[in-house]
Amino acid sequence: MPDVPTAARVASPQLDNYITGIIERDLQSGKYAGVVTRFPPEPNGYLHLGHTFASFLDFQTAVQYGGRYHLRLDDTNPEGESQEFAEGIMADLRWLGWDWGENLFYASDNFERYYGYAEQLIRQGDAYVDSVNGGEMARLRGDAHTPGTPSEYRDRSVEENLGLFRRMRAGEFADGAHVLRGKIDLSSANMKLRDPVLYRIKRAWHYRAGDAWCIYPMYDFQHPLQDAIEGVTHSMCSLEFVDNRAIYDWLMERLAFAPRPHQYEFGRRSLEYTIVSKRKLRQLVNEGHVSGWDDPRMPTLRAQQRLGVTPEAVRAFAAQIGVSRTNRTVDIAVYENAVRDDLNHKAPRVMAVLDPVRVTLGNLDEARTLQIPYWPHDVIEASADGLVALPSGERVASEQAVRDVALTRELFIEREDFSAEPPKGYKRLTPGGTVRLRGAGIIRADEFETDESGNVTHIHATLLEEGAKAGGVIHWVGAENAIPAEFRLYDRLFRVANPEGENPDDIAPDFDPEQPGHESGPVDTGFLRYLNPDSLRVTRGYVEGSVANDPHDTRYQFERQGYFWRDPVDSRADAPVFGRIITLKDAWAQTQKAESSKPKGESRKPKAEAVVAGGVQPALTPEQEAEVTRLTGLGAAEGDARTIARDETLLAFLTDAAPGESFAQVASWTVNDLATPLRAGEVKLKAADLAPLAELLASGKVTTRVARDALARAAASGETPAALIEREGLSAGLGEAELERIVAGVLEKNPAEVEAYQGGKTALLGFFTGQVMRATQGKAEPGRVAGVLKGALAAK
Repeated sequence: MPDVPTAARVASPQLDNYITGIIERDLQSGKYAGVVTRFPPEPNGYLHLGHTFASFLDFQTAVQYGGRYHLRLDDTNPEGESQEFAEGIMADLRWLGWDWGENLFYASDNFERYYGYAEQLIRQGDAYVDSVNGGEMARLRGDAHTPGTPSEYRDRSVEENLGLFRRMRAGEFADGAHVLRGKIDLSSANMKLRDPVLYRIKRAWHYRAGDAWCIYPMYDFQHPLQDAIEGVTHSMCSLEFVDNRAIYDWLMERLAFAPRPHQYEFGRRSLEYTIVSKRKLRQLVNEGHVSGWDDPRMPTLRAQQRLGVTPEAVRAFAAQIGVSRTNRTVDIAVYENAVRDDLNHKAPRVMAVLDPVRVTLGNLDEARTLQIPYWPHDVIEASADGLVALPSGERVASEQAVRDVALTRELFIEREDFSAEPPKGYKRLTPGGTVRLRGAGIIRADEFETDESGNVTHIHATLLEEGAKAGGVIHWVGAENAIPAEFRLYDRLFRVANPEGENPDDIAPDFDPEQPGHESGPVDTGFLRYLNPDSLRVTRGYVEGSVANDPHDTRYQFERQGYFWRDPVDSRADAPVFGRIITLKDAWAQTQKAESSKPKGESRKPKAEAVVAGGVQPALTPEQEAEVTRLTGLGAAEGDARTIARDETLLAFLTDAAPGESFAQVASWTVNDLATPLRAGEVKLKAADLAPLAELLASGKVTTRVARDALARAAASGETPAALIEREGLSAGLGEAELERIVAGVLEKNPAEVEAYQGGKTALLGFFTGQVMRATQGKAEPGRVAGVLKGALAAK
């Protein structure tokens, strides 16, 4: 694996959660020489936004501790898997910036080894071939109140089991005739331990193995074995697999893997207005509700790429979500704002008219060439080097970041920017009224023409002299140089926050390791009734001629319209198609706010539908949005800010939090560590007590593990965390010179490993990190250790 994978070179926050605390203890104790994680998608569909968080957690954790990251294609189910999906997964992860180097694994490459382990279990008396049908097997397992009953085949001899299992492999039996089961505990309160199925007969073509196999391992058998084969140390998975961990541990013990991996669960993250079930996504594609897996309305990563979202925005979103032991629904505004924040400093401003009406300036005899800036003042002022980008990517001084725009006698404005009968407060163009054209001057509408239906078709106007006054500003496009274009206005695919159910915690996981094919059960079509009929609107209009020679992957802010780019699939040089990446503001929330402000008698159907979604997370109120703005202004991550703004208990706790650099960390602890005890009234600390702890952590005087342990103990006792650390001497107290001395000592004691590292085995960085952590007795931050180690190894 490369010493510093691509994603490691991207600025990412240091992860700080209960799993990193476990990792630090493991490194300090010498349990593992280094950290190895894996991201194990099944190649039966394309990756989606739900995978982003898991891949970020797996990858960034390994990078943070100088460890190794694996990409594994968990392809042991022949149904639905394909090389297309495998290559798509790899392409999407590379787009995100992940680089696994040589550490690419296909689980199917180990079919023979899995089979060998299965025979070992049989020989040990830990597995048997069962011949009852699926319904009888389920009945014999019992239920939560009734222990299981042994199958009549449970006591077959080792020889008979081996013979039957080998005949299963040889293809002598029909599908479903027999299965291999683990012999564990039929009376266990954990139903997963009641003799789980390890192998099934399934005649199906495998995209890599062909027809070499007619028996396939179940997930609960294959997955832990593959972790052990790869040398994974910390196997992270979502919370629905917590009961499956017992099978994981049972296999590791029975097959005596050492050192063995351990499984750790984290809460699932659902995203509002989105589904991430691959079965349901496949249904949307197969039934034509969307144009394909890359339809920009889909939550797949390839759809987000086609939409024009950048990998930086997706990574920023993943970094904001946070790790916890409970399932949470993420406010979709967190994702949308990550996209807006990313594009704000990347997308030059130009003008496009999406629903045009023609305007003739009667007193303009010849065209004028105007120079209009690409960037507003706030972006220019935020530039660290004083330079801004042209669409070509070249960075220039702000006064050079302009484009030529032709003001011609004929031009186009938006249809909604003219009103023959303006409502109260209307500040755009009206009969006899004035409005300013962006960068061009003020015009007055003198008269207008309509068609038979009363639609305005042509406005005759006059360009006024300087000094004229106007109440509003509108954008426009000169007709002579305008480029005709199609505009695709994408919106949320679903019109309710949770199309899959009232309570996201009760949604059955898409992945059922107990069932053949992993994805089981009837497809729920109820979600289809929540499809948003306005998720795609197509218009035809014009974009200013200055974009003609720009790179085709340029992302623009079309003034007052949103962020757009050329669709990479359907757009042609002679017929450009611009898709809207995202609106300038949360237009959805504005619509909900407008609906909620109407008198009761004016209620509309969308409002009633919002109540259905209310079981998840209602839209933030204006007061809550104001709190989000205040909290993010103080430094809190947006995901944390939105969670706090919704919860009066968390908000009240943070009232006396000290502003400053420590606020972001204090807010994170409030959401991810203290939320449950705060709601239960069990926290005896004040938020003001946490700032000194955050400062200790930021300065490297305590490790994340010490900080979290001190926080938990102090919350229960009422003693301030900083005082507890001082009283017990938990401060790291490890200066740079002392750390360098310890690193030098570790390298001196391990010359063979140093030579191997310098010969290309850079994965040994994890070994060195573990050695240094033990030598410092856990007083050094692993990220700091990795940096000093790399410098010392490079100097040798």
